[in-house]
Amino acid sequence: MKVYMIRHTSVDEEPGTCYGHTNEPLAATFPQEADEVKAKIKATGVTQFDGVYTSPLQRAWLLARWCGFTHPDFDNRLKELFFGDWEMQKFDEIIDPHLQEWYDDYLHVPCTNGESFQDELNRVGEFLEDIRKKHAANPDANILVFAHGGVLTCAMLYLKMITPEEAFANILPYGSLIELEM
Repeated sequence: MKVYMIRHTSVDEEPGTCYGHTNEPLAATFPQEADEVKAKIKATGVTQFDGVYTSPLQRAWLLARWCGFTHPDFDNRLKELFFGDWEMQKFDEIIDPHLQEWYDDYLHVPCTNGESFQDELNRVGEFLEDIRKKHAANPDANILVFAHGGVLTCAMLYLKMITPEEAFANILPYGSLIELEM
């Protein structure tokens, strides 16, 4: 089974802002970026996907719709990391005694009133296992997923393509498409 995962396009937000579960508006460059993503999907050579899934956050599902997938399956497990109290704050402006703890061990320490990276990894792993089971009868299945940078990183970590220490260095650019073999 092949899983093609796409990170959403740019958002209209200042860099360094925590916008995990917040529905941020897309950047004005969305049409151009979305057309580039559409071309990447076409370049996979897959003419019909056996399953199309998206995060319910608008920056993901609007891209799915732009690319012609008007009825994808929405899955909450594909949401970005929930930053809790830090949502919509800039990292360098957060005043929270737990911030340094999180920086020191982001894998296990949750954001204040939010998730840890391990929480996100657990739900992304659960999603991947569920689609593996759902499509088990078709080992040649092609699955398409529209999600977020953290979700793509978690998928790569779950499939042991990267280590936990490499996670933050492997946040893919907006509009990236990765191919995973399951």
